[in-house]
Amino acid sequence: MGGIQMDNFMSDEVRMGLQRAHTKALGRKNRMRVQSGNTTTPILRSWEGGFATAAEDAPALRGRVDIYDGSKHLYQCLVIFSAREGNEMIYEYKRHTPAEDRRIVDYDRPDDKPVALIPDDL
Repeated sequence: MGGIQMDNFMSDEVRMGLQRAHTKALGRKNRMRVQSGNTTTPILRSWEGGFATAAEDAPALRGRVDIYDGSKHLYQCLVIFSAREGNEMIYEYKRHTPAEDRRIVDYDRPDDKPVALIPDDL
């Protein structure tokens, strides 16, 4: 015997209100956010291949973005829009690279380079 689904007894308006409340609750629990230029958007959920944001808050993300957990810079990514599912915008990673806390150099460093120099006045 199958169970009765509550969706059958709710109006579309009530169902959409519950979906919006659920989406807001996800956003409050999660400190993850995506930043594109000067625009920051909370991430509702993430997985190995991408992430989801609230559809109402989501800008048209495409290209290079940065992923943060609070103030900690986690990843530099290339993303593409994948789909809209309910109240969520789904994005997929084309590239997903851990953020570096040091500057990237554009020259080759020799393997035997000293790690420190001793001052002449010692």
